[in-house]
Amino acid sequence: MTQDELWEQNYRTFLDFITTQKRRPSKHRLEEHQMLNWLKYQKKCLAQGKLKPERTKMLEELLRLSDQYQRKNQYSYAHITPSDTQFYGNLFDKTD
Repeated sequence: MTQDELWEQNYRTFLDFITTQKRRPSKHRLEEHQMLNWLKYQKKCLAQGKLKPERTKMLEELLRLSDQYQRKNQYSYAHITPSDTQFYGNLFDKTD
């Protein structure tokens, strides 16, 4: 399996989970940790500008979709976009 096929498979797994379960993966369920780890790494790559343009578009759509299922007081996945942020070590600082 190529890297592109693996990325697509993980993307589809996350998308299918959200559309069928009508919720985001939980950090409290071990079987959902792989999806969360994949998403966390993809967001990191997105912030650093390392994703391919077609993957960037797909991931941003996935983040917007996942925010529809945000519970009250739950952290938003899509609050940071590469166009309005700079990466400083482990912190994201919004630029003016």
